[in-house]
Formats: sequence, structure tokens, C-alpha cells
Amino acid sequence: MNVYDKFYINGQWVSPFGTESVDVVNPCTEAVIARVTMGNEQDVDLAVAAARKALPDWSGTPISQRAQWLSKLSDAMAARQNEIGDTISREMGMPSPWSRMIQAGLPIAVSKSFVEILENFVFEESMGTTLIVKEPVGVCGFITPWNYPLHQIIGKVAPALAAGCTMVLKPSQLAPLNAFLLAEIMAEIGLPPGVFNLVPGSGSKVGRALSSHPDIDLVSLTGSTRSGVLVSQAAAETVKRVTLELGGKSANILLDDTDFPTAVAKGVYNCFLNSGQTCISLSRMIVPAENQEQVIALAKATVESMTMGDAFAEGTYLGPMIDVHQQDSVRNYIAKGIEEGATLVTGGPEKPENLKTGYYVKPTVFANVKPEMTIAKEEIFGPVICIIPYHSESEAVEIANNSIYGLSGSVWSADADRAKKVARQIRTGQVFINGADFDINAPAGGFKQSGIGRERSSYGLEEYLEIKAIIGYNTPE
Repeated sequence: MNVYDKFYINGQWVSPFGTESVDVVNPCTEAVIARVTMGNEQDVDLAVAAARKALPDWSGTPISQRAQWLSKLSDAMAARQNEIGDTISREMGMPSPWSRMIQAGLPIAVSKSFVEILENFVFEESMGTTLIVKEPVGVCGFITPWNYPLHQIIGKVAPALAAGCTMVLKPSQLAPLNAFLLAEIMAEIGLPPGVFNLVPGSGSKVGRALSSHPDIDLVSLTGSTRSGVLVSQAAAETVKRVTLELGGKSANILLDDTDFPTAVAKGVYNCFLNSGQTCISLSRMIVPAENQEQVIALAKATVESMTMGDAFAEGTYLGPMIDVHQQDSVRNYIAKGIEEGATLVTGGPEKPENLKTGYYVKPTVFANVKPEMTIAKEEIFGPVICIIPYHSESEAVEIANNSIYGLSGSVWSADADRAKKVARQIRTGQVFINGADFDINAPAGGFKQSGIGRERSSYGLEEYLEIKAIIGYNTPE
């Protein structure tokens, strides 16, 4: 078992002030694989002071040099891609081939994407006699989740580095080991001391300290909507900028002219990627009532063809929940769906008979789900899909928008123009048309209680910039 008892602060591995520790558990085996010391408010103070000290030099670094640092970061992660992917598989359970491709591959691509963004971004422009300047917001505090741990970290770190900001990172205590690998990489590439700092800890201590710290200018959280509320409340004490990517209950509308075999299979695989532990999971499949029986048969066959098991077993698509608490939560939602009268197509609340060890949940399909049911309204964050019938196109849109969330969505139709028309009516941060592939260059973020702000693309960079107007800078001709 590895012990992580040093924090990365000011370019050095230092002993923390915090004395508590947590065990990191492999959710496939329930075995303890590491022990990590948890930080406290003093550790945050030390890291913030280092970031504040580093800010003037880093913010003054030429844009071309910041682009070079991002390229170095991407290349260094690529050199350790399999190690990163397998580390994340062990700490949160995504099957290894997928983890290497997604959990490690996406951060590499995101980091690299900001090199090109910097090359084309306009940091200064004239408006008459006034010069508009976009400057780094300052010191940032990052609070990140366990489901796509390094991807969510780099989604904040890369644009912050590009903007000229310095930062303190608090990774999830359930999956922190990838963050230590990132700190090793930052040291390896020689990033200037204090630009990137790592302080593991709980949300109640380190998360709260980052959110309320007077020397932090921006706090960014990816997590639950409840966590977003707490961070916003804490940040309000010092009136700092807050960006949030929160929960989702995304709708997948299948119009009546859809190629159902293709759409249903892709929709189910999307919903069950990472065992449903995905914020943008298309967990509500909204289908024509007259086609529901066909959709049920297709969904059932797709789900029952999936292999569930250990992250390193060949052919595994479905891994476990992150921990026993998430396992219990998802099983309780499944039981609630049955209690409220939804039709259980496959799966159920019982533990899988063939997997006695590990935090597994049976992949579950519900049909005849009504929009007012708990399973149709609340984010389950597990391998559960709800098939909801509709009787008109306008009703399908109404069902899709009948949610406190608005993070992602999808529309399928044989008529692309029809799909586009419906997509424009869905109040959500992203909409995928006819199974379009994930776009690394598209901004990500939510409407309503799914968050504030955007990540990735030039829109993500702008979250880390302040706008200054220097009036009278330009002399009239």
C-alpha cells in the first residue's frame, strides 16, 4: 500500500499541517490501495501564499511561453498515459481500456487544445480611444470530483495556466492519486514554483477554506448541485468569482422517424459509460409512445449484452460504483422506481449474484416512466436509464425541459433539420444531434441548476480573465 503524506506546495513536496488520513479503496475489490494525508486550513494558507507570490511573474509570462508550458504538460501526460489510466481504474473502477483512452486521453487533448486557443485569442483590442485588456483573474482554487478526476482537473488547470493564473487544487478524497501524478508531472516539466499547488482534503475543511479564502480570486467546483450551493455561499463572504459544473438529468429525445436500433444502442451505451457515473449521461430516453415496446426490447438486449466486472478483466464495460455509499444510493433509487410504479425491464436493486466483492449495481432499465417520478427527476449517478413515452413532439420537448438541470441532451431524427429545430428548444448547455461524437473544442457547462460558466474552448479561457478598460490609451487622429 502506498502512503501519500506530502503535499506539493511552492514547487516542493512538503509535510502537511493536517494529521488525519483517508484510505483510498479499489471499488472493484474493496481493497485499500493507498493512504493519503488530509490537509487543513493551515495547508491551504501556505499553498495560497505560494500561489499569490508566484502570480506576478507567471501572469507576466509571454503568451507564447505559456503555450509552450501547456504543450510540455500535454506531452508529459502522454508519456505516462497508461500509468495514469490504470491508476484511475484502480481508484475509481472504470475499465482499464476506457480509462486509458478517456480518463487519461481527454486531459492530454484538453491541455494541447489550449496551445492553439492561445495562438488565436485576442487579449487586447481598441475601442476608439479606449484599450480593452483581458488580464488573469488571479489566484484560483479548484475543487474537483472523482468520476473523471484528471479530466476535470485539467479542465480547470489548463485554461488557468493559459490565462496566466496560479492555483491551488483540492482533488476528491475518493480518487486523489491521479492528482499526485499530475503534481509529479508539474515538477518534472519544471513549472515555476507556486504556479500549481496540491492540497488534498475534505470539502468541509479544505474545500471550505479555498472557497472563503480572501486571497483566492476565483473558485471553481465540479460536483453535486448541493456542493455548488455550499461553495457559492462560502465564496460570497469575499465576493469572488465562482464557476460551477454541477448535476445533470439529461434527456435523449428520439423522434418518430429515428433509426431506433442505432439510436437506442448508442443512447444506452452513453448512459452506462463509467457505470452511469457521468454528469452528462443521457439518463432519460424520451421516446414516441407507439415505439416504446420496440425501444424496450432494444434497450434490454443492449444492456444484457454488457459485461460487468473488474476494471482489468477483459471485455468489461461496466465497472462498480465508486464506494459503498454510492452503491447503496443507486440501489435505493432503483427500489424507489419500482415502488412508484415504473416498469422494471431488466436489472433491479439486488446485488449482482456473480460479483460478491466490489461496489457493483445491476445495470437497470425502467420503462413507462412518468416525468414526475423520482427516478425521472433526480440524478441517480449510476447504471439506470429511464424510458419515458410521449405523444407529440412538443410534449417531448416539454418533458426534456421539465428539470431543474440543463447540462446536456440529445436529439435523434432522420431529418437533420428537424433535429436541429428541436435541439434549439432544449434548455441545456450541450445538445448532441444524431449521436454526434464528443467535441473536445466545444464549451461545456450548464443551464439552471447544472452550473455557472463554461469549460474548454475559448469560452473556458475567458472564465479566467478579467476585463480592464484603459480609457484615453489611444490618441485620436
